[in-house]
Amino acid sequence: MAKRLDLKDVNIYYGSFQAVAGVSLSVLPRSVTAFIGPSGCGKTTVLRTLNRMHEVIPGARVEGKVMLDDDDIYASGIDPVGVRRAIGMVFQRPNPFPTMSIRDNVVAGLKLQGVRNRKVLDDTAEYSLRGANLWDEVKERLNKPGGGLSGGQQQRLCIARAIAVQPDVLLMDEPCSALDPISTMAIEDLIAELKQDYTIVIVTHNMQQAARVSERTAFFNLSGVGKPGQLVEIDDTEK
Repeated sequence: MAKRLDLKDVNIYYGSFQAVAGVSLSVLPRSVTAFIGPSGCGKTTVLRTLNRMHEVIPGARVEGKVMLDDDDIYASGIDPVGVRRAIGMVFQRPNPFPTMSIRDNVVAGLKLQGVRNRKVLDDTAEYSLRGANLWDEVKERLNKPGGGLSGGQQQRLCIARAIAVQPDVLLMDEPCSALDPISTMAIEDLIAELKQDYTIVIVTHNMQQAARVSERTAFFNLSGVGKPGQLVEIDDTEK
């Protein structure tokens, strides 16, 4: 668990359009790195490139290297599904399977991997829900639909689902943008706990949030009108 990410001269294209140019940075294990910058500057594009999620868009391609420890995740023969298992994603809006039970939401990834042992699934559900600080709130209703939870609970359910497959890295794309202040605080507290076991990258528009949760911050901006986004600076957040 908790591996390092290194980007080396990464350029990202959608067809002939260059969205991001020349990004080189390191994401350290067992820490939180925040990506900040104005809308359209490429920070979410870079985030999605870290687990090849951008490839769902036709015409997407990447130049340069994205390394997970010593492995190039874009090397020939690398399975994108395996990459996404090792580098999990939590999206901007909570996206549980609404009619699926809370328990089955958490272990959906394991079932896709062929795990059928009931005890393994139950133990993983409890471990993951505890890891997402949600167990005490849902342990008496694990068979109820995940869509019946509050927005903040649904986001923590999605985090539980992500950590159930034991990834090395967690990517979070503005995980608090759709939440109220109390739910936001709960997610920020959870991030502080999760970094003990995972490498975390979070995209946020909120500079105060970046200051609260991250050790390092990367600032992205557009290089000009109609020009690609670029990394302006990455440094310790407290600086």
